[in-house]
Amino acid sequence: MKLLNIVIPDRLIGQRIDSALAVLLPDFSRSKITSWVRSGKALVNGKTFKPKEKILGGEIIALTLVKEKSNAWLAENIAIDVVYEDDDIIVVNKPVGLVTHPGAGNWTGTLANALLHYDNSLANLDRAGIVHRLDKNTSGLMVVARSELAQKNLVEQLQTHSVSREYSAIVYGHMISGATVDAPIGRDPKDRIRQAVVEEGEGKNAQTHYRVIDRFMHHTHVKCILETGRTHQIRVHMAHVGHPLIADPMYGGKIRFPKKADEQLKTTLKGFNRQALHAKKLTLIHPISGEIMSWKAPLPQDLQDLLQALQQFDSV
Repeated sequence: MKLLNIVIPDRLIGQRIDSALAVLLPDFSRSKITSWVRSGKALVNGKTFKPKEKILGGEIIALTLVKEKSNAWLAENIAIDVVYEDDDIIVVNKPVGLVTHPGAGNWTGTLANALLHYDNSLANLDRAGIVHRLDKNTSGLMVVARSELAQKNLVEQLQTHSVSREYSAIVYGHMISGATVDAPIGRDPKDRIRQAVVEEGEGKNAQTHYRVIDRFMHHTHVKCILETGRTHQIRVHMAHVGHPLIADPMYGGKIRFPKKADEQLKTTLKGFNRQALHAKKLTLIHPISGEIMSWKAPLPQDLQDLLQALQQFDSV
């Protein structure tokens, strides 16, 4: 436990108290500071206060910092592919089938459980340092923070879009060229489990840029770059423009076989049991050093096999 006494400077008079604390404690997130205020760990002149109260001048804030675990998730010895790490961040290549963090129906066996075993100090961070997620059946690169300062910085980068995330996707249909899908995403009013493109003002703004990598007779390999990071964004946007991802169980519909498809292609498409999506490149500003850093993860074998089958069918 640590006790801090903070004297509020006159330059912050008139601001909300939680905003003033965020300025004076840049290592901590606004949500963390607000939770301290609401739980009584922060006192103004010995009394509790509301986050929205204004600075009048001359206040002394007593802040009690208690080192505690931010979650009750279990550490589990699950192998993870670490492609980079230093004192501040870990970059992992998440395999298909691994859920990002515990939740309904998946309280163990997740990436978060694996990370807690890999580095037990992550138990002191919200969500074990995870700042963004990939769907269970999407593979690829993710960054994890190792300190509150790094986590705060990475979350801010995601909010200001200074983190670049590039994906490989294989979709139905023959696409001629690239474009940008700019369409808000929200919960599907007909199915609360799904996301959908909704009317302006009813969802969150979402932009996906896509470019053609390779064209096949009835399918296209595309590069997708996220401008925003909404739930199922690429899957929803590609289905919205009429090119759903191959084997997407939620947005792709039934398997579509090309006319005159041979048995090899049919077998490959039937056996491909996850959305054809891989987070292949991650670029960010290092949260401490300020250096621009980038990593690439090669396509996993199942996507390589799918591309090979599509190429062979085209060459027949």
